[in-house]
Amino acid sequence: MIAQLDASYIKIRPWKLWNRMISYALFEGRPVTTRGRWINPLVFAHFAVGKRLPIQKRIEKPVFILGTGRSGTTILGVVLSMHRDVGFLNEPKALWHAIHPGEDLVGSYNRNHAQYRLNASDASDSVIQNAHRIYGMYLSVSFSGRIVDKYPELIFRVPFVKAIFPDAKFIFLARNGWDTCQSIADWSKHKGKDTGKETHDWWGVNQRKWRLLTNEIVKEHSDLSPYVSEMATWAHQVNMAAVEWIVTMREGLSLLQRFPDDTHLVRYETLCSEPRKTMTQILEFLELDQNDKQFFQYVNTTLHPAAAKDTYTLNQVIRKPFHETMCALGYV
Repeated sequence: MIAQLDASYIKIRPWKLWNRMISYALFEGRPVTTRGRWINPLVFAHFAVGKRLPIQKRIEKPVFILGTGRSGTTILGVVLSMHRDVGFLNEPKALWHAIHPGEDLVGSYNRNHAQYRLNASDASDSVIQNAHRIYGMYLSVSFSGRIVDKYPELIFRVPFVKAIFPDAKFIFLARNGWDTCQSIADWSKHKGKDTGKETHDWWGVNQRKWRLLTNEIVKEHSDLSPYVSEMATWAHQVNMAAVEWIVTMREGLSLLQRFPDDTHLVRYETLCSEPRKTMTQILEFLELDQNDKQFFQYVNTTLHPAAAKDTYTLNQVIRKPFHETMCALGYV
């Protein structure tokens, strides 16, 4: 579906079509694993103009959806985008690349060195100004009051984001590890491709994201770091996904401790089984109007429980960390 639009979305709130198409065409960019990459030069030319313009609209309490990909982050973002005050950006990695050129983990826009972690010290004055200019431009042209930005890997860059937007709000979305990791493996199987010169899949161009993850993030974990060299040889998608899930979920749990007033934990399973209750809690946390009948109509239409996937055998070096992380999140 283009811009994550479906018939129910358009029927319930048709004017939101403009918002989503503007986001998709001018701000999100097209990563290396997708079609339509011809539009990227136009997107970056658009950003170059935006950086030269004065700030068009003040950014207040932007919302960032964090976690591991394939854990329901997209559907949560799409549902929130139905709210009358919200403009939704679905993994606007082109936008973030225009703000900070060292952030491209996948290799969609830059094959130079990238950083998994970005800290407050990486938010220079020019980075801050460019972010406010581009996001302000987005709010202006999309006729939105609040930004919801779904970019799961920003979970490793929260201090950087807070240096840019001090009043930012973060939704940490967790999903059962068995389901998440199998979904990641399926994604690579169906959407990955070999161009003859390069492999493009979940792990970016020639496993660029995997190398950055193991060299930067995995080394921070004492129970995983002894196996970094071994992991460099891994090719089994589920095991690789399990490593990403473990370190990402641990990062999210840490954020709940470090920034308790600005971070809200949502479990995907609860979101789908108790959609109205969970979305009401999310709106309360985000300080968004809860009296939006069309929004809740879409919530009830869209969110439904998904069947759990079977368990499987993981590499022995990650079985215990995986199980401990599942327990820490409340999964048996």
